[in-house]
Amino acid sequence: QVQLVESGGGLVQAGGSLRLSCAASGRTFSSNAMGWFRQAPGKQREFVAAISWLGSSTRYADAVKGRFTISRDNAKSTVYLQMNRLKPEDTAVYYCAAARVKWEVSVDGEYDYWGQGTQVTVSS
Repeated sequence: QVQLVESGGGLVQAGGSLRLSCAASGRTFSSNAMGWFRQAPGKQREFVAAISWLGSSTRYADAVKGRFTISRDNAKSTVYLQMNRLKPEDTAVYYCAAARVKWEVSVDGEYDYWGQGTQVTVSS
């Protein structure tokens, strides 16, 4: 079992920044890739970013490339999502997820544990 707890969401104006954190416990954190997904009201959950088990490789959705940065601290069993230049269309519930594999996958079926989500709201 893996427990994932997100934090850092909130309300921010367009152009602002937020940093999400996801603290993991249970499975050996450094053995698996981690990812962030989001779901806006009335829309399907979508991939945001992923990072490989050692943090050497990352992958981003086109919509956030150049604005968001995923990172991890294996000593703290925590993964982060730094979000800059936020836009109203970034408004969603953001979920942290632990992958079954070591590499930075974008398909949600490759993730077997999910956090409860944290709300990010970007006002225009």
